[in-house]
Amino acid sequence: MIIKSTIDRIMEATDIVEVIGEFVQLKKRGANYVGLSPFANERTPSFTVSPAKGIFKDFSSGKGGSAVTFLMELEKFSYPEALKWLAKKYGIEVEETVESTENREEENRRESLMIVSGYAAKFFHESLLETDEGKSIGLSYFKERGFTNDTIKKFELGYSPDQWEAFTGQALKDGYQEEFMVETGLSVKRDNGSLYDRYRGRVMFPIHSFTGRVIAFGGRTLKNDKNVPKYVNSPESEIYHKSNVLYGLYFAKKAIREEDNCYLVEGYADVLSVHQAGIENVVASSGTSLTVEQIRLISRFTKNITILYDGDAAGIKASLRGLDMILEEGLNVKVVLFPDGHDPDSYVRNFGTNGFKKHIADNKKDFILFKTDILLKEVGNDPIKKAEVIREIVESIAKIPDSIKASVFIKECSYQLQIDERALLSELNKMRTAKARKDSQQQQNTRPAPVDEPHFFDEPQERVEREDATQEKEIIRLLLLYGNKVIDWDGIANTYIGPFMIAELSDVDFDYPAAKKFTEIYRREVENGVLPDEQYFIHYADKEIVDLTVTQIATKYTLSENWYEMHKILVPDEQANMKATILGAIFHLKKHKIGKILEGLRKELQTTSVEADQEILLNQYMHMKKVEKTISDYLGSVILK
Repeated sequence: MIIKSTIDRIMEATDIVEVIGEFVQLKKRGANYVGLSPFANERTPSFTVSPAKGIFKDFSSGKGGSAVTFLMELEKFSYPEALKWLAKKYGIEVEETVESTENREEENRRESLMIVSGYAAKFFHESLLETDEGKSIGLSYFKERGFTNDTIKKFELGYSPDQWEAFTGQALKDGYQEEFMVETGLSVKRDNGSLYDRYRGRVMFPIHSFTGRVIAFGGRTLKNDKNVPKYVNSPESEIYHKSNVLYGLYFAKKAIREEDNCYLVEGYADVLSVHQAGIENVVASSGTSLTVEQIRLISRFTKNITILYDGDAAGIKASLRGLDMILEEGLNVKVVLFPDGHDPDSYVRNFGTNGFKKHIADNKKDFILFKTDILLKEVGNDPIKKAEVIREIVESIAKIPDSIKASVFIKECSYQLQIDERALLSELNKMRTAKARKDSQQQQNTRPAPVDEPHFFDEPQERVEREDATQEKEIIRLLLLYGNKVIDWDGIANTYIGPFMIAELSDVDFDYPAAKKFTEIYRREVENGVLPDEQYFIHYADKEIVDLTVTQIATKYTLSENWYEMHKILVPDEQANMKATILGAIFHLKKHKIGKILEGLRKELQTTSVEADQEILLNQYMHMKKVEKTISDYLGSVILK
């Protein structure tokens, strides 16, 4: 366990805007920052970060919390893992209490996979730099490719010895479990149950997660044997899903954000060479077809992608249709072709950083125009093929969600294709209408069956529970915002609002589970002489409490000062009359609870036939009616006036 003083130092050092800014492109809006949700696919920002409160709130998915919560939600870290990540970022030494053997054995599966992958990366890296075989074969290869020592160390490049069990034997000797070595693909199990190394005699390219931990590997053979695959990559595992990973993104994300552009290349060597040349906003799909998940990863940092192709015409044509996904996600796509015989790796090594940048500046084309140019070269004067090309181009334009941008491309393609603009617009509108009809049909097919009308007019239990939750959450909101403020009202003074509210609500049973748990924690802390504030609950270990806290204090909208300064529109301020705000919430909740009690008594009276029981119930009912009237009179005379 991490000791409390270390946790406190981590929390004090953490800048939530800085932390979340590593994963989401944030823009300042008033006192807060906004960006696109990393948890949901959206085009309008609903993700808000409040530096003053130290919280984030994602109004699309409902997630919220502190920087620690964010890392747990996005990267699936455990609570200690998130704290250690922050500690590493801010240079804080983590002090932990010694865990028992039993606790160590209960280390979660995901973390075990991470640990063995990290161990393997270190093993391969040391094999490259410290063994004779690694130096003469692996390091020589990397040096021939022009990679510097700094690049080799930064990307943790390595070498797997050309032996059947070099890694596996050492890992087992050091206490790593077979189960995790096999699942990560580092070792392969023979029919007889023994293990051998998957990456024998290969140079190793570790693949890093979004937060910099090694989660997988790509291994390249240095042999010329055609029967040996050139690359062997890690299999899918609990920590590695190749469709969700871009090689080099961990090292590129800061530069992508700063340059507002991402270079997309094909292989590991392309990333390494371009990055080494000082152009750090570069990532690779690692030889796999680009996926929607990878596109959305990039869109967290920029809306601009520049795809760098080598001169392989067949490969380019094969990938064109898949790139329509980028347009569909609302990103701007440009394409750069390198001369035959060159890829980004070889070009930057031959012509240097300035030559590389100049080639991109002189040759980049918008994807739609690039695609048009490529396809037109193939059709010649064949009118049928040309019609097919036109339809394919319009299909791509139809995927662009921005109608103005789509119109611009229609105009450009009209000139390039030598066809009337109105004909292209007509085809575009047909495609969009067909898509809208199809989407509408799909929504109808997946829509839940309507509830029978009579239920709408009943008072179902769900509605009553919703009203309970709303009023109880209002109490929580007031405790969080004003609990540590001192009361200075007529007749009540020199006490804090939080303890006052808890005392006034001692006769109220909370029904909403999270609110009940929250008030119990608050009451316990007050009894121990502690007045908990919003930060206490934001960083609470129970996720349910954190979610409730953030939901109550986060606001999606902020009122502009112009409401009053320019338009003279007055917005009621609950702090102007704190007595009305606090007592109003308390007594409205009590009145609601009494209403539920009265309803229960009415039902009992209707079903009870014993005269004595009826008299008792009637007396209880009349008493509760008097209490209800007293509260109503109090609300009317004190709160509302």
